[in-house]
Amino acid sequence: MAELGAFTFVLHSHLPYCREAGRWPHGEEWLHEAAAETYIPLLNALYDLIAEGIEPKLTLGITPILAEQLADPLVLEHLVEYLQAKIAAADAEIERQHTLKTRRPAEQPGAEQRSPAKALLARWHRDWYTTILRSFQQRYHGDIIGAFRALQDQGMIEIMTSAATHAYLPLASRDSTIFAQIQVAIESYQRHFGRAPRTIWLPECAYRPAYIENGLRKPGVEEFLQAQGVRAFFSETFMIEGGAAHTVHGEAGGIYAGTPRRQLEAWDEPPRRRTTYQPYKVYHSNVAVIGRNRQTGLQVWSASEGYPGEPLYREFHKKDPVSGLTYWRITGTHMSLDQKDWYSPKAAFAKANEHARHFAELVESLLSDYAQQSGGPGYLASVYDTELFGHWWFEGVSWLKQVLRELHWHADLQLMTTSECLSAYPPAEAMPLPEGSWGQGGDHTVWRNEQTEWLWSLIYRAERQMEEIVAAFPTPSADEAYTLNQIARELLLLESSDWPFLITTGQAHEYASQRFKEHLARFNLLILKLNQSDLAEARRQAELFYTRDNPFPTIDYRVFAEREGRAGSRYNTASV
Repeated sequence: MAELGAFTFVLHSHLPYCREAGRWPHGEEWLHEAAAETYIPLLNALYDLIAEGIEPKLTLGITPILAEQLADPLVLEHLVEYLQAKIAAADAEIERQHTLKTRRPAEQPGAEQRSPAKALLARWHRDWYTTILRSFQQRYHGDIIGAFRALQDQGMIEIMTSAATHAYLPLASRDSTIFAQIQVAIESYQRHFGRAPRTIWLPECAYRPAYIENGLRKPGVEEFLQAQGVRAFFSETFMIEGGAAHTVHGEAGGIYAGTPRRQLEAWDEPPRRRTTYQPYKVYHSNVAVIGRNRQTGLQVWSASEGYPGEPLYREFHKKDPVSGLTYWRITGTHMSLDQKDWYSPKAAFAKANEHARHFAELVESLLSDYAQQSGGPGYLASVYDTELFGHWWFEGVSWLKQVLRELHWHADLQLMTTSECLSAYPPAEAMPLPEGSWGQGGDHTVWRNEQTEWLWSLIYRAERQMEEIVAAFPTPSADEAYTLNQIARELLLLESSDWPFLITTGQAHEYASQRFKEHLARFNLLILKLNQSDLAEARRQAELFYTRDNPFPTIDYRVFAEREGRAGSRYNTASV
């Protein structure tokens, strides 16, 4: 065992459900961009490292709703079209630059002139997208999920699950919702990866402990996880260490902002100092919680200290109006877009290697300091959104690859997956985990606020309606079962945390509102048809909706059976 301890990157991969929900600027192109710039480059990096004799040992979260989309033949067909369009755009730019003349001072002062830099970068982009397309089609045989599964089967990475549609679990009003989101996630994971998941990413690191509501004890999230065989999850730093909430989304706020104050269970325990360098069991369970390491997080997340702000790195926000490609570097964080200099891939990727060496040294230094202070080894989990690398920070996947290469040669620490770390360094102490998230201020405000309250009132009504309709159809006919399962899908989709998040942040307010309303309308229509005993029309509508919304093909609607106060009560699994 390594003297200083172990390290793992914990990458959380998630995108909203957007299959056949439009293209640019919102919709399925989100998936295409992330696959082209993050998921396929990450696969290339991992397989390249393995070819070098390096075991990367990433802990990689792939949310169930993302896995469903990345395995969907139509989405993958559109991905090929997207990559071909990018290659064609680069070719067209190369040809356009070839036909332009270098303007002389006396000739057409307003005319566009040839740009050798733009022509060179267009060729670079063409080659880059061609490599991605070739990797997808030939190296991974058009199967992104299968390629990640193979890495897990080889013991090179660990794949986490999450709530089925990335629902914000602490704000659910019914225990049936938490149970269903986790159970459907596990079933999806087993279908895609051939085994049960051992770790989970709680959406937005959002957690609720057990509490009392109207005299009824509501289970903590960890109780649902334990009942369904999940071994560990991750939390924001302050939830382990205490103190102010310094989250990836900023400070301020209070733990209970955005939701009614809960009457929590009493914990008879004196205050203790805890650390993110060790896992803990969550009272009263055998489920481990692991805190996000803040120091390594700042190197990427911080707007002022993070590597992605490096002037040499590619500018995400400026795209060429003709080709749609990105030809510029950040240059300066306070410069306007029209002041940006040309991008140099060679200089940018050289800088990424420098930053990787710095990060590897930081990891070793932090684990060394902890070992000296504690007298024993530690476990450092460096936690990020996967899409940050490659998509937002174009050089980020190359940086990840080089960090793993650097750490491989650090003899006094070891790369491990989360489950391997829990086996090597099992939790020695239990702790009561406070309610919170990694949202702004560590609370729920980003998801429940004045702008989004209308969503939650409708979700809460739908949760109860679902329980009622499950009770009303204990032994359905084939047509009823088909419709009921589609109703369950629509409920899962409208429960996605993406809709309130996009509304609050303003990134896609109207798009998110419309998507939520569509899923709710379908949910209500199908229930209406069943209640009217219009079974033929209900089945017809359900089949129509399934052509658009087809995740979780094996779902059993009875997963939403009422179970208030019961984390482990199984639903009737008889075939329907």
